[in-house]
Amino acid sequence: MPYNRCPMKNIFLSSIHQNAGKTSISLGLYQILKERCIKTAFMKPIGQQFVQVGDLDIDKDSYLIAAVFRTTKKFKDMSPITIGPGYTEHYIFNPHQERLRETMLQAFNSLKRGKEAIIIEGTGHAGVGSVIDFSNADVAKLLGSKVIIVSEGGIGKSIDEIILNKALFDLKGVEVIGVIVNKVLPEKYERIGRVLRQGLAHKGIKLLGVIPLDPLLSAPTIDQVRHSLNLKILCGERAMGRRIKHTIVGAMEPHNMIHYLKEGTLVLTSGDRVDNILLTVSLHLAREGKGFHICGIILTGGLQPTPKIIDLLKKSQIPILVTDEDTYTVAGRVEHLICKIQKTDKDKIKEITTLVRQHVDVDAILANF
Repeated sequence: MPYNRCPMKNIFLSSIHQNAGKTSISLGLYQILKERCIKTAFMKPIGQQFVQVGDLDIDKDSYLIAAVFRTTKKFKDMSPITIGPGYTEHYIFNPHQERLRETMLQAFNSLKRGKEAIIIEGTGHAGVGSVIDFSNADVAKLLGSKVIIVSEGGIGKSIDEIILNKALFDLKGVEVIGVIVNKVLPEKYERIGRVLRQGLAHKGIKLLGVIPLDPLLSAPTIDQVRHSLNLKILCGERAMGRRIKHTIVGAMEPHNMIHYLKEGTLVLTSGDRVDNILLTVSLHLAREGKGFHICGIILTGGLQPTPKIIDLLKKSQIPILVTDEDTYTVAGRVEHLICKIQKTDKDKIKEITTLVRQHVDVDAILANF
């Protein structure tokens, strides 16, 4: 569909809660606009999680986008304001709304020079940031943006929360051009898409896309688990990039456990369960030539097998991690682990772009400008 290359396409991504997928959609949308030869920039005006780059605190999402699209020279403009521990309390006693306003505007004006589109990522839902006088709705108004609300799969609760968020944007005079629903279970994809489209239409809201849940995007590498859980490496450093597809607790008898050992499995077991350790290694070695790999083993309880077993583990080249924590504590931490996409996750970044291309109506987004 043809579209007018003017005016500036100023797209603000908000969401109904954290981890709904704003950054993933930003990545995919940025790549698609780039493929269409639309000169694009990205910014996250207010960031809460950041990394240090030299003497700058850079929001993690801005850091990711800059690293992927090689715009690191614009770091400061892409992440003009970061809020660390204690910031909100300090602000309440020392308000500086005008200074924040000028900082955001200066960064925005710098980024948009020579650009035809700018993707702006908010922080959480529409009201986040109100405590420092700049909610997402306030920021979108300040920057003259139109908004896309990102929601996760569901019907009643999703529509309720979308309407609640839209109400604040409406109050601030900010146009919501539509909704992207993310992480919809594949078995519910057709039904949820059909019902949401009709339900949102009744409220005068356009459904711009429905993206199915993709297990790859929530699958960490064994190295990411190591860093997140602060585990020690026993051996297998060369294979730390393997991505975890399944996780099992090796507390059952070996003849039962063998049925749960699949490609990409992470095994959590006490360091003295030699029977299950040997079963895992044996299966890995027996099927390795057929493309089968055990992702890794976490030995728990501060226990380790005998030196001869450790030698076998080293020869298998399976990543082996160790921890003093008990098996079920570690299992709970792994289950609830949220690994943000990193610049090295090339497979995830490629998959995200494919999902946005296939399931989001980018033409409809561009047609709103």
